[in-house]
Amino acid sequence: MIDAEFRSEERFSRLSIAYANNEEKQKVNSCIDSIILKYDIQPEIHTTSISKGREVLVIEYHDDLDRESGKIFEAIIKELNIKVCN
Repeated sequence: MIDAEFRSEERFSRLSIAYANNEEKQKVNSCIDSIILKYDIQPEIHTTSISKGREVLVIEYHDDLDRESGKIFEAIIKELNIKVCN
């Protein structure tokens, strides 16, 4: 199951997306790659292993003065059909 967590401060925002297997990993990476390419603002992206073989892909935007990341994160969440984002 793919789930997400969002955090935001003044000019910083982060979307963390957790997934459990290679199929979900491919789906998440493909979605993120296609959506991020549509925008001029580029994030920092990294992946971390967590418990029970799951991984988390983290997308961070720094100095996002126009809050453009919000539109990007919404598109990702919608495309991945994530119903709950903490």
